Amino acid sequence: MPLNLMDIGSANVIKKITGKSAERQRLYDLGLCEGSEVTIVSKMNGNIIVSIKDSRIALASDIAKRIMV
Repeated sequence: MPLNLMDIGSANVIKKITGKSAERQRLYDLGLCEGSEVTIVSKMNGNIIVSIKDSRIALASDIAKRIMV
């Protein structure tokens, strides 16, 4: 299931990240990698804010669709 379809407050583990190599590397640098647990904090206009490793990260909806949980 893509990350953008998760409900607010739900937590899940990242299983796969798709997309171009540079985009995946940027997400890895932010801490979004396979095996990491993410929690949806907020959703607004399709964009989401996730909590991961004591940080909050805002993601555009097109990027969130590439993160499978």
